[in-house]
Amino acid sequence: MMSVSTPAGNLSPFAIFRNRSFTRMWLAQLVSTIGDAFTMIAAGIYVFRLTNSTLQVGLMLMATAVPTMVIGMIAGVFVDRYDRKKIMIWADILRGCLILLIPILLPYHVAWLYIIVMLTSSIGTFFAPAFDSVLPELATDEELTAANSMIAISSFGSTAIGFAASGLIAAYSIEWAFYLDGASFFLSALLLASVKIAVVENPEKTTITAVMRNLREGLTFLFGNRVLRSVVLVGFMYAFSIGIWNTMLLPFATLALGASEFEYGLQEGVTSIGFVLGSLLIARFSGRLREGQWISLSLLGMGGFGIVYALSSSIPLAILLVTITGVMNAPYSVARRTLIQRNTDREMRGRVFGAMMTLGTVVMLLGMGAAGLADYIGVREMMLTSVILTALGGVYALFAPGLGQPAAEWLRAVSLLRNAASAPTPEAGRPATLADFDRLIGHLPSLSILDASTREKLLKDARYLQADEGCIIVRHGEVSDAAYFIVDGKAIAGRTEGQQEKVLEVLNAGDFFGEIAALTGIPRTANIIVEKPTDLLRVPASTLRELSSQPDLNRIFMTKMTERMVSMNMIEMPKMMALDQNVLRELRTDAPAAMQPA
Repeated sequence: MMSVSTPAGNLSPFAIFRNRSFTRMWLAQLVSTIGDAFTMIAAGIYVFRLTNSTLQVGLMLMATAVPTMVIGMIAGVFVDRYDRKKIMIWADILRGCLILLIPILLPYHVAWLYIIVMLTSSIGTFFAPAFDSVLPELATDEELTAANSMIAISSFGSTAIGFAASGLIAAYSIEWAFYLDGASFFLSALLLASVKIAVVENPEKTTITAVMRNLREGLTFLFGNRVLRSVVLVGFMYAFSIGIWNTMLLPFATLALGASEFEYGLQEGVTSIGFVLGSLLIARFSGRLREGQWISLSLLGMGGFGIVYALSSSIPLAILLVTITGVMNAPYSVARRTLIQRNTDREMRGRVFGAMMTLGTVVMLLGMGAAGLADYIGVREMMLTSVILTALGGVYALFAPGLGQPAAEWLRAVSLLRNAASAPTPEAGRPATLADFDRLIGHLPSLSILDASTREKLLKDARYLQADEGCIIVRHGEVSDAAYFIVDGKAIAGRTEGQQEKVLEVLNAGDFFGEIAALTGIPRTANIIVEKPTDLLRVPASTLRELSSQPDLNRIFMTKMTERMVSMNMIEMPKMMALDQNVLRELRTDAPAAMQPA
């Protein structure tokens, strides 16, 4: 059960490139994003040359955003219903063909440019959630933050490269920008074709009723999950403020700072450089903080340095400050994507990413519209409003469920851990029943895939325990032979490091723990103490081992075990268990290779 943000391991930022499948996906995104930048800049230049109207340029750019608002959520449903790899490949092929039509159709009427840009953007709304959805299947949990960091670098960095190169191309023959973009999509499709991605099985027939039901299920899942709900709310504040920021950057630079066009362009450029540096930093040091804490730090940093930027009058200082805001922006982007991936069921990712993309676009456009208030309250004041909103988003993230941890709650958890040595243990309890298991499924739906026979085996020697506040379930360092499932309640995982108590994880209904020690025989890696009255199922290790041949149950345990190893910084654990990264990746698929019939 993935319900809280957890620290990630400190792997080398570039170790992820040992994963060939990820490397090919990364290269596919790199070349297609550079090509996209070619088209966007070249199209804008072409329209402006032809019409000499900034309004027409703005309408062309809006043509890229409208499809996301209209079909973004529906696209996510189809991503969850069909082969995501094929969706990405066909999206690239279709976009490549459409882009190559631009230089052919442009001589007839400029309207063709708007139509093709809108069509390619519409197809892109299927590609983006599919791409984000498959990344956790190519990277293990301890690789995931680094993978997202490298994706962010390729996305942001390649856009900057594409913008710069497209300007040079446009100075000669603008048609070449479209030819290169079309070719980039075909190259991306070839790279994706060589990547092995498991298919999400969905035997249900695709009908309007089924699609609308799937859409409702996705939205229910999104807003029913406390972590994802918090990510959405924080994202609203960020998207609105960034909409204002992006719109105001040019008028602020020229009117408030008195910067030249070159100096404005320099600010745009150093923002990209800062973002790339920030992405490398979080890839390297992601394990120092939880994802939710990275989000808060990122937004507070952007807001704080942004406030100084909004009040500045020195161009060199402004360039330095905007570079720092670029650095601070990266942790938000990377941690947000990682949280969504870790807290979304595989079969729901398309809908969740599609909904996130749609909602973010709508709110950002609202922010762009709000930037028009600068005509009434002033450019500097509007920019200041933007960065204050960003900082407020960071403050909210400190306390948002699943992201932050309020001070009082943190102090309470530390106090419980400090008294672990003298804490009482729960009573022996009673034999577990199927009714207890049904209650657990209500919080851990992934167990519903187990058939009646497997459920009975799981409960054969299991016991149902009730633990009062302050009880200790397992002690750090002890050897035990059982795992625990939380049916209801709340517990804290932590341990003493030096002279301090460190809270590692907050465990809620549906979470389980103790599986690493139970299955490997190693000592417990943390204390687990009850924060409020908690009902648990205690399952002996012998039962877990007996059921380890069940692919569905094996996948559930292995996914959680790798998460736990990340949160405990037990990066070497896969080696101790004779499991390498490829095995862990296989265990995340519906039918691991080792378990498929010959």
